[in-house]
Amino acid sequence: MTTATLPPGPSSPRFMQVAYALTMPRRGMPRLRDRYGDAFTVDMPIFGRTVVISAPAEIKQLFQARSDLADNLDQNLGQVLGRGSLFALTGDEHRRRRKLLVPPFHGRRLAAYEAVVEEETVRELASWPEGRPFPTLPSMMRITLNVILRAVFGAEGAEFARLRELLPAMITLGSRLAVVPVPAVDWGRWSPWGRFWAMRREYDAVVERLITTAERDDRLDERDDILAMLMQSRYHDGSPMSRSEIADELLTLLAAGHETTATTLAWAVERIRRHPTVLRDLVTEVDAGGRTLREATIVEVQRTRPVIDLVGRQVKAETFQLGRWTIPQGYAVLVSIALIHDDEALFPDARAFDPSRFVDAKPDLYQWIPFGGGTRRCVGAAFATMEMDVVLRTLLREFTVEPTTEPDERWRSRGIANAPAGGGRVIVRRRTDRPVAAASGERSEVAR
Repeated sequence: MTTATLPPGPSSPRFMQVAYALTMPRRGMPRLRDRYGDAFTVDMPIFGRTVVISAPAEIKQLFQARSDLADNLDQNLGQVLGRGSLFALTGDEHRRRRKLLVPPFHGRRLAAYEAVVEEETVRELASWPEGRPFPTLPSMMRITLNVILRAVFGAEGAEFARLRELLPAMITLGSRLAVVPVPAVDWGRWSPWGRFWAMRREYDAVVERLITTAERDDRLDERDDILAMLMQSRYHDGSPMSRSEIADELLTLLAAGHETTATTLAWAVERIRRHPTVLRDLVTEVDAGGRTLREATIVEVQRTRPVIDLVGRQVKAETFQLGRWTIPQGYAVLVSIALIHDDEALFPDARAFDPSRFVDAKPDLYQWIPFGGGTRRCVGAAFATMEMDVVLRTLLREFTVEPTTEPDERWRSRGIANAPAGGGRVIVRRRTDRPVAAASGERSEVAR
């Protein structure tokens, strides 16, 4: 039997480590790194005994590991999103399902969704007040929810309207439940899990009706929405996805394509207001029809304000040799996104917000990891990136954003996602000086 070789870590009782991780998640990881180095062993809520890593070579090795060595770290997400969700699947089953989900988020279909994003953004911006501060996160939540609902289900209707009402509360509650232990006793509808399951049953009933309606649609093969594509998709043996698999996967797309994207957009507003030179250059670029700096800004926002703290795997083999360490079966291995994004060796002056570092250089996907990595990297990463680009472009085209000298907004946990505590507050005034090209939404190749 191979002897385990684990990184050092705190020797305090487990309950103290858990309390520390829950009460000081943003400060705890840097302090542990400063004390123990770029890898350490801790007791974590949900995950138990855990190795946390932040060295680029070990992160790359983990992301490239075969699924029989280290695979999906599914704790509560399977409970929240369903056992048919991509987050809950492992091994060959995960690879088979992922192949069915990639096409809607790339190429021609991805470009077709841009008009939907701009339409929903313009609709939401019409309600923005001028000349007084307000949080942008609620607006970003509505934009991203409406976009993903339209992308997933296509045309609006009674079911669409019900999901628009149901999903915000359901996703918010599910996000919080995903980071706390599942109780041993079911307290029914009086408990958070009981409330969540009641909402989940209603969601399943709505999706069931939508699937039934779609099955009767003689023009299903002409539709571009994701529901239609999943209903027509086939595994390599010719079998279709079951209704429950479709329901779980659609919920996964709705949840993953909603809150994290909206939160990143709120952080983008928070960041550019505190960097007036970047803000000025972004407006100039929008007016010229460019996009290079805007794309770099989105990358830098995700580096400096990642909305997810950790991404990881669970050891499946008897032992897993990860760089210097030999990790036993059952251990979680977590990558600290914040620690690698703050690594001075990778990103000089890492604490500074500097989009120019990505203007002429694409990020290394084993060092810049807001979407995770390897075979489990977010399947909707390209969709989210496109959505953030269009929303930010439209916002800067329609409004003058006032810079501020206020202190940075603090981090606030919303369960899975870390949001700006003030909601990405902004003061705007509607622009009256938009160039004709920008007003019509035309894009040039000037800054590509």
